[in-house]
Amino acid sequence: MATKQIRGAVLNQIGAAAPFAESKPITVDTVELTGPAENEVLVKIEAASICHSDLSVVNGSRPRPTPMLLGHEAAGIVTELGSNVTEFKPGQRVVLTFLPRCGECKECLTDGKLPCAPGSKTNEAGTLLDGTGHLTRDGEEVKHHLGCSGFAEYAVVDKRSIVAIGEDVPPAIGAVLGCAVLTGGGAVLNAAQVTGKDTVAIVGLGGVGMAALLTAVGLEPAKVIAIDANEQKLDLAKEWGAHEAYTPQQAEELGITADAVIEAAGHPKAFETAFKLIGFGGRMVTVGLPAPGAMSEVEPVKITGRAQTIIGCYLGSAVPKRDIPQFEQLWREGKLPLERLISGSFELDNINEAMDALASGSVLRQIVEF
Repeated sequence: MATKQIRGAVLNQIGAAAPFAESKPITVDTVELTGPAENEVLVKIEAASICHSDLSVVNGSRPRPTPMLLGHEAAGIVTELGSNVTEFKPGQRVVLTFLPRCGECKECLTDGKLPCAPGSKTNEAGTLLDGTGHLTRDGEEVKHHLGCSGFAEYAVVDKRSIVAIGEDVPPAIGAVLGCAVLTGGGAVLNAAQVTGKDTVAIVGLGGVGMAALLTAVGLEPAKVIAIDANEQKLDLAKEWGAHEAYTPQQAEELGITADAVIEAAGHPKAFETAFKLIGFGGRMVTVGLPAPGAMSEVEPVKITGRAQTIIGCYLGSAVPKRDIPQFEQLWREGKLPLERLISGSFELDNINEAMDALASGSVLRQIVEF
């Protein structure tokens, strides 16, 4: 297999002190990328965006092996196919998805409810779905991030880690389709199964939460309620179509409840806030990923006495090849204005500063454009 020299953002250590602009845990280096094996594809990355799942590796709340080439929310152009790849063609625009689905394990047969077991195992190991890697730096192995490693000029990915999209979809929109929209929007459509009669509350207005809010607004339910401690984000949510917006304290004082509650903050206090918002017979969907060991307190008697349901939801309970085209079409029809999620762009060399901006809560999605 031919080897390419590419530039990529490599995380050298986890848990470095913030601000990352000073500690610089990520360096942009020249790395070696070997070509695709039989079930893999070489993708020229056009756009990649930073997600909290990237930040959680950098700050150590989601430990991964290092060195690792980061980035999992990305879109690009297929440039080379493995010998066993017939589903794609060179020149085709694709979205990278951070959990490959083998399609054969018992988890994959749950129609998105459970994450693929082999895909989860190889993601934790920092390899592609077949258990191998394609990245080195000066002879040292560099791990793949969630089967993607999208913060680079090129990426080799398993064919089950990409979904084709139309040429009319801008690269930045394609990038957010692969994680923020699939996770937040999927929580609304697949797990909560929101209908026009529901009152919907979104707790946590980061990129995933705002994607959930945009999806919910597009469904035109009875009411959409935004919950966040950041009042600027509450104002933004109302501009984007939320009927009501409250801080967690305000929501509790007013006794706000909803039929469907989406928890997208990934914090134990947010989980507790979301639980208090569940109405009689309602359901709560949690898509946030708190740090391992984080604990929340809830009142179990309410679950029984009020016939409530708590639903765990990974990657929006999505099947990417089924759901991404659906969200793509909603965007195309003007019902899902994903441009609103994009806070701006930055140069790859400023990746540490961009991580700081995400950690501050001042941005939603920042795009690296190659």
